[in-house]
Parts: sequence; C-alpha cells; structure tokens
Amino acid sequence: MERDAKIFVAGHRGLVGSAIERNLISRGFRRIVTRTRSQLDLRDGHAVAEFFRQERFDYVFLAAAKVGGIAANRDSPGEFIRDNLCIQTNVVDAAYRTLVKRLLFLGSSCIYPKLAPQPLKEEYLLTGELEPTNEAYAIAKIAGIKMCQAYNRQFGTSFLSAMPTNLYGPHDNFDPHTSHVLPALIRKMHEAKEQSSPFVEVWGSGRPRREFLHADDLADACVHLMESYPEDDIVNIGMGEDLTIRELAELVKAVVGYSGELRFNPDMPDGTPRKLLDCSRMERLGWRAKISLRDGLAGTYRWFLENIAAKSEERRILS
Repeated sequence: MERDAKIFVAGHRGLVGSAIERNLISRGFRRIVTRTRSQLDLRDGHAVAEFFRQERFDYVFLAAAKVGGIAANRDSPGEFIRDNLCIQTNVVDAAYRTLVKRLLFLGSSCIYPKLAPQPLKEEYLLTGELEPTNEAYAIAKIAGIKMCQAYNRQFGTSFLSAMPTNLYGPHDNFDPHTSHVLPALIRKMHEAKEQSSPFVEVWGSGRPRREFLHADDLADACVHLMESYPEDDIVNIGMGEDLTIRELAELVKAVVGYSGELRFNPDMPDGTPRKLLDCSRMERLGWRAKISLRDGLAGTYRWFLENIAAKSEERRILS
C-alpha cells in the first residue's frame, strides 16, 4: 500500500478496527478515514454508497460487525445474521462501485464445521454442520467470504478474507451479558476480587479448547496480507496453539490476582469442543504472532483497569 493511500477502517472503535488503525499509524499511513456508528450506519445501503462515492478510498479494512459470545448469539440470532449481512453487503458493493483497489474482509474461525478435524484448515469450509450456538453469525460471515470471491470472479475486484481465531485486547467488549469468554472472565474475576467473593462461576465444563490471538497481532497480520497476498483464498490467522477453558480461567485468575474458587457450570453450553486454526498458509507468507497469551492478558487487564473499571468506579461515586 502506498503511504499516501486513502484508507477506510470500518469499525475503528472496536477491538479489531482500533488495532488496525494503530498499526497503520505506526507504519506511517496518515490518510486514514473513520466514522462512528452515529456518523454512518453501515446497515444503511444508501448512506454507505454516498459515503464511498464522496470519499473515493484506495483501500478498505472491513472490521465492523455485530459480535458477541454464546449468550448473545443464542438470544439474538436474527439480529446477528441481519446486521452482519447488511454491513458487509453494503461495504463490499460500495467498494466495487467506487473502484477500491483492495478490500480486506474480517471473518471468524466459527465459519468452520463444529466437528471438523483439528487444526482447522482453510479447505474445511462448508464440509460439515456449523456449531448451533453461533450458526446465524457464521452463515453471515460465510456469505461475506463468498461475496468477496464472487465479485473478484465477475467484476475483477481484489477483495480478500482473513479468518482470525478468538481475539482479545484493548477496546474489547467487557459487558457481562454480551462479551466473549476471555473479557467476561476478566470482568468476573476483577469484580469478585473487589467484592471478596468466595467463588466465580464459569460457564460450561471447562473442557473445550480455544486459541486466543491478541488484536494487535491480528492487525499486523491484516496489513501484511493487504500488502503481500495476491490471492482471494481465505487465510487463517492465529497463534497455532490452544488451551482448555479451565486453563484459561486459571491464567486469568492469576493475572487478575483473584484468590477465590472457580466453579464450572456444566448446565451451560460448551460450544464447539475444539477450535484451533492451521496457520501454515500465513506462516508461508512470512508472518507469525508475537504476543504471548500471558503478556497479552496482563496488558488487556491494565487497559480494563484504566478504562472500564475506572469509569465504573467514577459512575458509582457520582451516583
């Protein structure tokens, strides 16, 4: 990408978009355009088309999406499939119509079949049934992948799709009702520590295995792909190693400094038994993750204390 290129980062306030914006700035890109949801609702096709027509971008990172954990996906599947289909359809089509050079679409590792062989290779897509707890979200993401590839074939665009594993880091969603497992554990254990609670409940059996990637590593991989990957085959981005939810909970407990008991609730859903990505395609392109899970967790917890916990305490004092 040319350093004077005009770049749109969709979803710049979220976990992934904010990391991509930081990475681009660190590399010397200065013509970065962003919009908040109140300024531009990406679900509004007319507004998105007019925005792209006026701005005329060179590159687009599509990191905007409606995301959430098991509970959110279970309770609002209609919103997950509707909002994500609208966002990606509007942005991808507008990019094509305004001659954007390259667009990178962010998918998710949940696109792969629930019982696919491990580690998950890109060619396993659409070879089996999806995990029911996030089926609506996964179908929307699969549609986004196929839309990018279809536009490339019919219209000669250069759109690509990256499939990150489970993500975490600054600007994550720590809401107790809609967050993913890692930020949920951080918040639960922090509040239990502050309130001297004797135990913290963890959903599920603790046996499922998950892989976690820091958002700053993902952002670095996305920019690397945008500059060096000429194909439109999907690309996995991950750490290449996983751990059980029980091991994750113990690690979060140590980082937060919580001394109570962990109680696993097997009546709550576990989700996919294992989800580890095969990242050999990304490694052949010369990229590997650099941030260890322990170091990344420590930094994420510091950000949580400075931005989430501090604001909660401020609101408590003011009330």
